[in-house]
Amino acid sequence: MQKSISLLGSTGSIGRQTLDVAKNLHIRVAALAAGHASARLEEQARAFRPALVAVYDEAGARDLSARLRDMPVRVVSGEEGLVEAATFEEAECVVTAVVGTVGLQPTLAAVGAGKRIALANKETLVCAGELVMKKARERGAEIVPVDSEHSAIFQCLAAGGKAARKIILTASGGPFRGMTRAQLSHVTKEEALRHPSWRMGPKVTVDSATMMNKGLELIEAMHLFSMPPEDIDIVVHPQSIIHSMVAFEDNSVLAQLSHPDMRLPIQYALTYPERKESLTAPLDLSEIGALTFEKPDEETFGCLKLAKKAAREGGTACAVLNAANEEAVGLFLSGRISFLEIEEYVAGALETIRNISSPSLVDILGADAAAREYVRARARAR
Repeated sequence: MQKSISLLGSTGSIGRQTLDVAKNLHIRVAALAAGHASARLEEQARAFRPALVAVYDEAGARDLSARLRDMPVRVVSGEEGLVEAATFEEAECVVTAVVGTVGLQPTLAAVGAGKRIALANKETLVCAGELVMKKARERGAEIVPVDSEHSAIFQCLAAGGKAARKIILTASGGPFRGMTRAQLSHVTKEEALRHPSWRMGPKVTVDSATMMNKGLELIEAMHLFSMPPEDIDIVVHPQSIIHSMVAFEDNSVLAQLSHPDMRLPIQYALTYPERKESLTAPLDLSEIGALTFEKPDEETFGCLKLAKKAAREGGTACAVLNAANEEAVGLFLSGRISFLEIEEYVAGALETIRNISSPSLVDILGADAAAREYVRARARAR
């Protein structure tokens, strides 16, 4: 079990639940990092007393430093600060819970430092999976997934050996499962944020509503488990009890089941290969009664189809997909575009921006920037 962690994205949903786990397991929090110097970050610093706090916003870092002047803590800022937190010598494990591509450079730095990475930032592998996994192999850095689906796959592979034939990702279907595109044209931000199973941040919750989240998870699984996209299936499972499955050569299928509680995969990433008593409630299948499954509707939820297309194309297509989606979801959350326009903007970016095969990090960052500018320009032209 890890004795100390650095937590990137401490004020978000995954970050807060990671702190619950750390407190329960008596794991030291050596460093915290967040985008802004919120009151919550100050509370976390006072409660967990890390040696280092990183704030992406430089003005906020100065303000937080003044507020924490009564504590023996060093406050750093900017991307350099996030990288310092990711490579902090006192931390054995780095939990990457920041949302978006801002997590790419710190994660690469942590991999370069040979840390265990408890990976909750899927964008890192979506955009630069080949580069990240190659560097992890070279540096001996261990990447243990935190996403509930990838944690489930990780656990099934550990139990079943290397004869995996197919990965089966489960999806809740989100708040709009069963709707038509005509109905989706009228949904609101409030409805999109009303997830039936999971408590998540707004961006991830909207991604679940569009089913883009499942497409991003498919791309992440490709890299984490060295599996081609055609060998990764997606099945809608509304109860969110089976978190994913692996089919093996003998046609047996292993699944990982638990209540939908992110504290369990977070804990497993910190304790692997050990298991400890957790904060998650025991599972009683007789109370649940039935587990059901259905195929995803890719015609209605076209973001999933776009993600699969980008996965097959490879190169910088996945970086474009991710960046355009981030920007479009932000526009939707701010009320500037409709729900279905998220898909339209992402499709337009993929059609417009040239795909570069075997990209360098510079190519990936360039594709990311181009996709964001495409979406912003399209929004300005409305």
